Amino acid sequence: MTFTPTDYNPYDFANRRHIGPSPVEMAAMLQAVGVPTLDALIDETIPASIRQDKPLGWAPLSEHELLARMREVAAKNRVMTSLIGQGYYGTVTPPAIQRNILENPAWYTAYTPYQPEIAQGRLEALLNYQTMVCDLTGLPVANASLLDEATAAAEAMAMAERVAKSKARAFFVDEHCHPQTIEVIRTRARPLGIEIITGDPETMEATAVFGAIFQYPGTWGHVRDLTPWIEALHAAKAVAVVATDLLALMMLKAPGEMGADIAVGSAQRFGVPMGYGGPHAAFMSCRDDLKRNMPGRIVGVSIDARGNKAYRLSLQTREQHIRREKATSNVCTAQALLAVMASMYAVFHGPKGLRAISERVHSYTVRLAKALRDAGASLPPKAFFDTITVNVGVGQAGILAAARAEGLNFRKVGHDHVGISLDETTNEDVLARVLRAFGIHAAPPAEAELGFPAEMLRSSEVLTHPVFHMNRAESEMMRYMRRLSDRDLALDRAMIPLGSCTMKLNAAAEMMPITWPEFGSLHPFVPVDQAAGYAEAISDLSQKLCEITGYDAFSMQPNSGAQGEYAGLLTIQAYHRAQGQGHRDICLIPVSAHGTNPASAQMAGMKVVVVKSSPNGDVDVEDFRARAAEAGENLAACMITYPSTHGVFEETVREICDITHKYGGQVYIDGANMNAMVGLVKPGEIGGDVSHLNLHKTFAIPHGGGGPGMGPIGVRAHLAPHLPAHPEVGGTAGAGLHSANDAGPVSAAPYGSASILLISWAYCLMMGGEGLTQATRVAILNANYIAARLKGAYEVLFMGNRGRVAHECILDTRPFAEAGVTVDDIAKRLIDNGFHAPTMSWPVAGTLMVEPTESETKAEIDRFITALLAIRAEIKAVEAGEIAPEDSPLRHAPHTVEDLVADWTRKYPREQGCFPPGSFRVDKYWPPVGRVDNVFGDRNLVCTCPPVESYA
Repeated sequence: MTFTPTDYNPYDFANRRHIGPSPVEMAAMLQAVGVPTLDALIDETIPASIRQDKPLGWAPLSEHELLARMREVAAKNRVMTSLIGQGYYGTVTPPAIQRNILENPAWYTAYTPYQPEIAQGRLEALLNYQTMVCDLTGLPVANASLLDEATAAAEAMAMAERVAKSKARAFFVDEHCHPQTIEVIRTRARPLGIEIITGDPETMEATAVFGAIFQYPGTWGHVRDLTPWIEALHAAKAVAVVATDLLALMMLKAPGEMGADIAVGSAQRFGVPMGYGGPHAAFMSCRDDLKRNMPGRIVGVSIDARGNKAYRLSLQTREQHIRREKATSNVCTAQALLAVMASMYAVFHGPKGLRAISERVHSYTVRLAKALRDAGASLPPKAFFDTITVNVGVGQAGILAAARAEGLNFRKVGHDHVGISLDETTNEDVLARVLRAFGIHAAPPAEAELGFPAEMLRSSEVLTHPVFHMNRAESEMMRYMRRLSDRDLALDRAMIPLGSCTMKLNAAAEMMPITWPEFGSLHPFVPVDQAAGYAEAISDLSQKLCEITGYDAFSMQPNSGAQGEYAGLLTIQAYHRAQGQGHRDICLIPVSAHGTNPASAQMAGMKVVVVKSSPNGDVDVEDFRARAAEAGENLAACMITYPSTHGVFEETVREICDITHKYGGQVYIDGANMNAMVGLVKPGEIGGDVSHLNLHKTFAIPHGGGGPGMGPIGVRAHLAPHLPAHPEVGGTAGAGLHSANDAGPVSAAPYGSASILLISWAYCLMMGGEGLTQATRVAILNANYIAARLKGAYEVLFMGNRGRVAHECILDTRPFAEAGVTVDDIAKRLIDNGFHAPTMSWPVAGTLMVEPTESETKAEIDRFITALLAIRAEIKAVEAGEIAPEDSPLRHAPHTVEDLVADWTRKYPREQGCFPPGSFRVDKYWPPVGRVDNVFGDRNLVCTCPPVESYA
């Protein structure tokens, strides 16, 4: 008999694993949309004039081939014991936290907790983080993380300028701050017109500055009491910022006890691997009266509809989504997943464990210092915690080489010193190797005393809340982490159909390499020959992103999408300065733009001019032309999103780019919607000069409950010399450190959160060029399928000229307000169906923006459609007067188990309220709280763990 082998390829990652609908399901969906083929749909959706002519050119790898390739590349990194310090330290990630948080999709696939009812678990973990930071820094309010220590310091400077009573325009930076922090502060200050004065605090003139930042302990190890300088600042009505270290604060006097107004730093050494620079959670805490000026997210405590305690994000009216160019910051992505890890590390060890780790690190440092001094070495820091600097004179190169021969990296300081920072991973063997590098073969002294004055020893209690005093048996910790994750709705349970946020599959094979020691254990400032694997990965990813976007060069430094916007605008400004046109400062931004766009432009020192939208949602080209002509030779840039924020490929994009270029401006294309373009349209070929890419959207890095993110920027060749520089790599284009012609560093590490770039690289390698293009096509199909199926029930607000949407669609729920049904009611009712709500009220108030992504199967999309149609039927009952809006299941949503078992007095059946169409019965998701009272939470702001009595 003849045998016909199957043509099914089980190792085709793109079509079997990443893309949800099967070919049979796609055929049924195309029929519902009313087109014969996927090609025909794309032709109706994307204008022919902007389509790319060459397909993306690389072949895919299977999952097992990818992991073999990753092993090969990882082996090219050389893992040594890095004692470089400078804000990055070896740490021990407890395996229970690695497995149950970092490697657990229940934690890493969740979205930012804007819908608090389905985010109570991660909100509690972030509240623990805030409590930990408040306790250790001695200040009453903390946020739920920033991007890294250097950007947190820059944010603190901007915050100090807003709140200081001093009229001075200068900011003092302690020369003991980490070099990367100083340079990121300089970058932030320049467009804001702030003068930076660096020096020893002894030389500071408090009356000449609106604020100052001190490093505690200092970058070379010095521990100093900052009280006198802080008092001088306060006498001059200026603000004191302290950059500090959480492990040191287990032993050292808290910044708040010295009078600090703001404290910042990194939580990296609380169990988060160095990862060649990130991601790590940065912290910020402040005095209570400054909290409304603090950037970032603040988790607070409120109540739900039954009066039960419930967590939520507080004071959201401060955020860039709402305040736009008047926002305190453009911070959008936090580092939630890493903040959760750091908070769990504190819960895991408790105050006794953290104090023991802190004392052990300090003891090793004191013993090392004594051994070196006994051998005749000169150590400038008289008082220190974990870092010493040794004067080695002309022997610096020899000492550094001897250290490398021992498998150690020391820090090169100037031409005649080396720095050594010990950490949690230091043991007797490391100590002996350090001494051998100095030619000392005697055993280090056994006894250890205090390496700083006794009056600097911490006396105040920390981490007194019961959560930090749990039974630390692993069984208890595992159950605590499981309980919290069970309260949340993440991508491992259900579709998260958020417009503009692209919650797609984060495949296990893409995630696995980031926890390998060859990638996780590298310090970001190791000699380049120790990071050859990272160099290969970053270079190949850059080349692929250039091919995808049509740009000529990429900077991988920005570690969030908002930071990518900021970096892109700074690059444009540096280009204008280099052309002798530094006066250009006007940025045209459509009214529909994402809130971070105007906030970023304001941070970059630009004047925002808002451009109108046409009735169909497109940019009003005639208004754009008029605004560009008015700006004339002062036009710096325009910022547009493509496809547009309302989910349509506008036909006029080339015209808008041409108008901008005619007046000498540069075109910034926001890459938020790149998921509708990969393989089909290249922003660099349709007129864009610079774009950021949200790797945590289009390129499969998971959102992690609100971060990590990466926002690298691609530029045309003329902008490449002006990309962000970095003090540790000598500037971008070899022009030396931070010249006037580059953007300056925007984050603490040269490649931002380098370890998660591996996820996007793995995604590109497994998808292949053809797979990436197919993903885009299916994302567009899925969105158009939803629009077609909901036709008649909901109006789709904006469509292209041929009646198609891009990868997302906006459902108009505003007409229901006449019957008393709000967009909030629909969003909360979707929770009962087991779904996260789509993006609410943006870009149009009172609407829902839906983005299914390519990863959702037809079955899950159909379940979502069933839920929305059932909700529409409930709205019709209200419109018909069959039930009042306040009595309907819409207003009482979401329904909890407590509602189910309580006496049922409502005017609709229990079954309808608790088990609506589309919800699972066996695997039903029950929100842990009812609808959260936002107003109560802002009026009664509590942003640390509430006392244990309130849990009763």
